[in-house]
Amino acid sequence: MSDPCFFAPFEPVALATVAEWVTGDLPRGGGEVQVSGVAPLEDASAGDIVFFDNPKYLPVLATTSATACIVARKHADKVPEGVVPLVADQPYKAWAQLLARLYPASMRPVALEGTASGISPHARIDASARLEAGVVVEAGAVVGPEAEIGSGTRIQANAVIGAGVRIGRDCTVGANAVLQHTLVGDRVILHPGVCTGQDGFGFAMGPGGHLKVPQIGRVIIQNDVEIGANTTVDRGANRDTIIGEGTKIDNQVQIGHNVVIGRHCVIVSQVGISGSATLEDYVALGGQTGVRGHVTIGMGAQIAAVSVVEADVPAGARYGGVPAKPVKVWFREIMTLAKLAERGAGSARDKD
Repeated sequence: MSDPCFFAPFEPVALATVAEWVTGDLPRGGGEVQVSGVAPLEDASAGDIVFFDNPKYLPVLATTSATACIVARKHADKVPEGVVPLVADQPYKAWAQLLARLYPASMRPVALEGTASGISPHARIDASARLEAGVVVEAGAVVGPEAEIGSGTRIQANAVIGAGVRIGRDCTVGANAVLQHTLVGDRVILHPGVCTGQDGFGFAMGPGGHLKVPQIGRVIIQNDVEIGANTTVDRGANRDTIIGEGTKIDNQVQIGHNVVIGRHCVIVSQVGISGSATLEDYVALGGQTGVRGHVTIGMGAQIAAVSVVEADVPAGARYGGVPAKPVKVWFREIMTLAKLAERGAGSARDKD
């Protein structure tokens, strides 16, 4: 079997140029040294550039065979002789900036089939849909009546754009994604399998059966949002479900009807957000966290992974646990339980 490289190698680049790109400096010199590859610390060889940001990996840094390493100033003296340290204020951020320069094609999902421009003859576009110049529609995609798509946007294979959906410019809609009752801003990335605008889960329950409550709202996705594969966003029941500008959502997240997510939030995989919850700007939710309906998580709050938010969370707070509570309280409870368990185990040993 062949071993393909999905992203083309880059031309060798001098470290002086790299330092300019990431706003870094070279305390030991070496600006004329060139790098021609990137790698993890442990796998790097001559010609590679790496980054170091976690003290846990200091032993690995000491043995790396890389040519250069992006590193914080406080760790620059840990870079071994023969490796050029490139000092940056935030090494991981600098690494991201560097990779974006070296591999620009990786910043958006790549084409899945041969349509480099225009509309595949195997796509189905309703006659009333309006597509600006520069839109790419791959094979098997469907664009419904009165839909509008802005220039520079790519609709990947087998995606479905429902009637009346609006999509802005320079977006990517991944393969098998389905958009209904949705308005999308500019520079939005929806990865494969994303579904937006389907019914929210609304039923008037009773002993004689469950009466379906019509869901008549929309989904609004603002500029620069990225949503991971197989995530679902329900349309609003009587108002809109909103995802704010710059928010990043991981794979397999469920967002219920009427949810309002602020700007620049981070939501990690397998989170479930129940209907009518509100996340203010810059909220971060760890993986597998559940958020109860009708609660508000304040601006800048952080929720630890595998937590359950059952009540409002103040702005800037750090919560965790089931139910979620301030992390200091949560940690104290964990330590108390651990001590009780150890005491119980000790008593059992004494009896034996």
